[in-house]
This record gives sequence, structure tokens and C-alpha cells, in this order.
Amino acid sequence: MTRAVPVTKLHGTQNDFVLIDERIARVADYQTFARLVCDRHAGVGADGLLVALPSVSADVRMRILNADGSEAEMCGNGIRCLARYLHDAGAVEGLRVETVSGIIATQVLLRHQRPYDVRVNLGVPRIETVAEVEDALFVWVGNPHVVIFPSKLDDVDLDIVGPELAAKIPGGANVHACVRVGPRQLSVRHFERGVGKTLACGTGAVAAAAAARVRGDVQCPVEVTVPGGSLLVEWDGSGDAFLTGPAVRVFDTQIDVPDAVLVAA
Repeated sequence: MTRAVPVTKLHGTQNDFVLIDERIARVADYQTFARLVCDRHAGVGADGLLVALPSVSADVRMRILNADGSEAEMCGNGIRCLARYLHDAGAVEGLRVETVSGIIATQVLLRHQRPYDVRVNLGVPRIETVAEVEDALFVWVGNPHVVIFPSKLDDVDLDIVGPELAAKIPGGANVHACVRVGPRQLSVRHFERGVGKTLACGTGAVAAAAAARVRGDVQCPVEVTVPGGSLLVEWDGSGDAFLTGPAVRVFDTQIDVPDAVLVAA
């Protein structure tokens, strides 16, 4: 037997998500649910699943599951989409979101050009060298990243290099190829754990900008151009890093889900 479950499709710079709100429908097996709804042929299709849950320490709690069902610590594009969804439902413009990596502050910025730009405080980046990889930096911004710096983006096949470099980090990592375009602009491509190549990675954009700043390649704020659009990263080199970018609500729908995956609402 199956039951219709309401979900919302959103994206941030075309890094797309299916969101389920536990106030409306509850799920017993999120790993299976993520694989079902993220399937681009048999499901809604997305890079990941966002779950909105009650929180005792913040305004809301967010879980992020990748398309393969694995769970991520944080997601810069996903948290902006959650903020958009909740603001549409009547929440205030500034929300504190509980994640595996801690409480993250978000702020909806109302603009005529982009009515739903959202700014996110991702904390202080932690940057280290990667002993196993020449000319690469490891960056922690609530989740793990490896940033490499090829001369040209076309020089790197992320389908091959991404899994290879991710495997060198205990627990895995997202991998990003980063090229300087100008003193305040980078072009970045992404390989994400549990997904593969994506059109954008919000925390990856922050990781790339922070790594490039440490190398002396850019000054902040930095415009990070990704296949799905552009993101703005602000980091002074020592304090918290901020990510600003769009959050787009694509549609709301219902999907039929096996009862075994669900629990009573």
C-alpha cells in the first residue's frame, strides 16, 4: 500500500532538493525515502532531501540526506532553501537552524532583483593542507571539502578525480576545482559525496573562496561562479564566513510512498 505525501521542490543555484515538513508528514526511513524521491527517473529528482523538524535549541532543525541516502552534516544551498520554505509559511526573516554541525543563522534578504536571496553564517572556516594531495587544501565549513587549483577547469575530470580525492579523507569529502577569474571572482566546479557532480555547492563555494583567500589569490567579498549561477562569499580571513545566494521554490506536489517507509502523522 502507498500513501500520498506532500513535498516541495526547491533549488539554490540549481543545486536542487526535495523538502518534507515533519509538521505535515512523518517518515520512518529517511534513507529509503531520500533514494525514492531524489531518483531523477522514478522520483521527483533532486541532489538531496531536506527534512524540517522541531528543535528545542533553535527555530527549526534540518536534516540533509544525499541522493544515495547518506546523511550530510550541512548544506549551504539546502539551508537557504529551507529558510525560503519557512519564510513562505510565515516565519520571520531571520532563523536559527539546528544542524548536525551546530546552529546556523540565516537571513532572508528581500530584494527587487532577487526576492529570495538568503544570507547564511557558516562560522569560521578551518583550513589545512592535504598531505596526500599536492597543491590542495582541506577546508571544514560545517562539512569537509578538498579544494584543488588547476590552471583550467577543463584540465580536471571530476568524475574521476572527485571520488579519488574524496577517498583520501577519512569519512570522505566534497571535492572542488577552483580557478581564479579576477581579484574578487572565482570559477568553481563541484563533486559532492553521495551525489556526484552538482551544478552548485554552497559550502563548497565558501570552502573554495576561503582556500583561495588563504593562498592570496583573491580578496573578499568573492563572487563564486558555478554551473548553476553565482554565489557571494564574505570572509575577512579570521572571523565567520557568510554565504549569500538565491533560493527558488519550484513546485509543491504529492508523491505516493510505500506505507513501510512512513509513520503516522
